[in-house]
Amino acid sequence: MARRLKPVGLEFTESAPLRLVFAREVSAPAQAVFRALSEDVTGWPDWFSAVTLARPTDDGAGREVRLRGGARMRETILAAEPDTVYAYRVDETNAPGIRALVEEWRLTPSGTGGTRVQWTFAADGAAAFRVGLRLGRAGLGRAFRDAVAALDRRIAVNPRDSRAS
Repeated sequence: MARRLKPVGLEFTESAPLRLVFAREVSAPAQAVFRALSEDVTGWPDWFSAVTLARPTDDGAGREVRLRGGARMRETILAAEPDTVYAYRVDETNAPGIRALVEEWRLTPSGTGGTRVQWTFAADGAAAFRVGLRLGRAGLGRAFRDAVAALDRRIAVNPRDSRAS
């Protein structure tokens, strides 16, 4: 059964009791990375192995996401600033122990023509949830690195994804 989470804003990425931040540089330009994150929502399972289903809801203002292991989430998009930031809040989930969750993908052009991708996972929850996330930090970091590398390969194979809109 889905549970409603606390409706926090984008500022939660700075104030959350638990913040996990990961970064990696990719060769793809920021516009292509942003497009994959924000416009090709249904393509997320093709490059982020933890995601089994992703689809836009509410005319693009939200998302429905399913993860390996059975977690389901309904999300609200908090920020979609072209080529810069894409962020969403989890509003409902069947995952236990979570009180609030915001994920932010921040994109910064690199000097090599690529993009520095930074993912902030900001959360609050029961003590067991917070301990579990801290213990799982290395696994989340590995999942992020693998996903961003797969996204970079996907964009390289599909050059149309790197064109500006």
